[in-house]
Amino acid sequence: MSVDEITLTGLTVFGRHGVFDFEREQGQEFTIDVTLRLDLRPAAASDDVTDTVHYGELADALAEIVAGEPVALIETLAARLADAALTDPRVHDASVTVHKPHAPIERTFTDVSVTIHRSRS
Repeated sequence: MSVDEITLTGLTVFGRHGVFDFEREQGQEFTIDVTLRLDLRPAAASDDVTDTVHYGELADALAEIVAGEPVALIETLAARLADAALTDPRVHDASVTVHKPHAPIERTFTDVSVTIHRSRS
């Protein structure tokens, strides 16, 4: 079996996730990277978007989750995003990174992120 990848990097969406009340009230931008592993031979042979995961629709689905119901932890958000990525039965596994570059940390930093890997059972 071939295992190919579709990667969407840098999807930036405003959300209201965080442990602190002010994070949920004010909100902030989150950036999402996702890699799907699946067999892309059928799409390559047919040249038909219906034979692959439509990355525009994937971006919309992930953005809706980030902009939706707030959670305390970006670990929880990453798990929800991975679950959404695995809804297409052609996807064998997915890796999701949630970046929170404006996390309330009292030190100078560039980014904080959580990466999870999930596979179909």
